[in-house]
Amino acid sequence: MTVIDAIIQGVVQGLTEFLPVSSSGHLNITQHILGVTEGNLFFNVMLHIGTLVAVCAFYYKLIWRLIKAFGLLVADIFRGRFKWKTMDEDRRMLIMLAIGLLPLFLLFLPVPGTGMKLKDYVESFNSDRYFIIVGICLLITSLLLLLGDMFSRGYFAQKRREKYPEGRKSMTVVDAIVVGLVQCFATLPGLSRSGSTLAAGQMRGVNKQKALDYTFILAIPSIIAAALLEFKDAMDAPGGLNVDILPVIIGMLVAAFVGYFSIVLFKWLLKTDKMIVFILYTAVIGAAVVVISIIEMNTGTNVFTGAVIG
Repeated sequence: MTVIDAIIQGVVQGLTEFLPVSSSGHLNITQHILGVTEGNLFFNVMLHIGTLVAVCAFYYKLIWRLIKAFGLLVADIFRGRFKWKTMDEDRRMLIMLAIGLLPLFLLFLPVPGTGMKLKDYVESFNSDRYFIIVGICLLITSLLLLLGDMFSRGYFAQKRREKYPEGRKSMTVVDAIVVGLVQCFATLPGLSRSGSTLAAGQMRGVNKQKALDYTFILAIPSIIAAALLEFKDAMDAPGGLNVDILPVIIGMLVAAFVGYFSIVLFKWLLKTDKMIVFILYTAVIGAAVVVISIIEMNTGTNVFTGAVIG
């Protein structure tokens, strides 16, 4: 992998990890175009770490508040002073984050007849042979974003606005479970985690900025888990960590820098009701990938590199 390849993939990861367009889908597309199909596991781990740095840097104040709230929450539980009804917003978010992460354990359930866990089965679609899956999932992402946008305005939000003019600013247990379940499906390449979980929150009537903050904070343990799992796979893969370190470091730094500003951009676009940008983008890219995939299935070769698709 060259430094230029690393920069391109770092930009793609930084932009797409937080924008609702699917980082896994875009990395898959980028690697498909560049013909980089092997030895990516450790590099992907470092890209995830770069985006982890970005979200922690942006939300450092909230993260620090949640850390302090966790300490006080544990102390109150041991002292018998904890009361669900009198929780402040920081403690409520902590508990909802924990609940929202529980559905992720479903990814470790075995898939009957395959001998694989659900996580491994989903990851098997990350190959040129299943490139069409990326396109289909991008189209689903576009649909989810459209539904989320519709539910946050007009007819769908009219009755809700009578009670909550700006949407609910507190997450409930049901909200957290729904968002957590949607996040499980977002492991498919092309199905945006941030987009699908944001849409789920909007359809539940949660304030869109509150839903986005919850989505990004929920991303922290999710990114850490993904990085750890990919690191383990990288260690087990042929060659292990025998990679050129310079492109890896550059890719990670680029992902962190671009990721920070993609969070800023996403929050601004959401605040100014410009989600149509992402709705149209994912629909167009998804349709293009589906068309290219159909051509490649007929020819048996990669349109961009000419390589035979195995």
